[in-house]
Amino acid sequence: MQLEHRFTVPVPPDVAWAALLDPERVTPCFPGATLQSVDGQEFTGTVKVRLGPISLLYKGKGAFADTDEQARRTVIQAAGKDSRGNGTASANVAVQVSEEGAGTAVELITDLTVTGRPAQLGRGLIADVSGKIVAKFADCLAKRLAGSDTNPGPEAASAPVPAVEPAPPAKPISAAGPAASAERAAPGDPAGSAPSEINLIEVAGVPVLKRLLPLLLSLVVVLFVVRRLTRRR
Repeated sequence: MQLEHRFTVPVPPDVAWAALLDPERVTPCFPGATLQSVDGQEFTGTVKVRLGPISLLYKGKGAFADTDEQARRTVIQAAGKDSRGNGTASANVAVQVSEEGAGTAVELITDLTVTGRPAQLGRGLIADVSGKIVAKFADCLAKRLAGSDTNPGPEAASAPVPAVEPAPPAKPISAAGPAASAERAAPGDPAGSAPSEINLIEVAGVPVLKRLLPLLLSLVVVLFVVRRLTRRR
């Protein structure tokens, strides 16, 4: 599945580019993510995902590849596996940073492959959820960068921080087949902190509930039958 997203941040391209190449700066803005180690261009970490009563913990690693400093372009290659064997996820994310007005535009093209339970949500729903994740990530990153930019231009000094442009709907292109609850503000951190897990139901809402309803009803029926059989014994 290929997904396309675009967002803007109110800082110069050099500031945004440096931040996006630093896992320690961007990881706190990604819902459910925890950075474990960084070694040169490689890094390891975990991502927590919740799908109703099912909790998944993806452990994996990633690396920056094909980085072009002059063009401000790089490719992030990442792959992870659920600790309980419920599925895998891998992604190649092409990142392009360019100047736009007084700020910076960031374009992401992601080749995503998901297996296991999350893949059952379907291509369209995964695309919708990923768009909402990117929007929250962009909002958090914009606030953090705006607060850390030590050399803003005269326009930035006098104007309020502009709102982050919402990510457009993702464009699923090929078949294959993970989104955030409300941010919790951390003391002294104007950008807040990303949620400790990606809650797919909270992000996707009704569409996910519609998909899960048959499964939940089946579980209720099974539990009812088991209970009746137990009582008879």
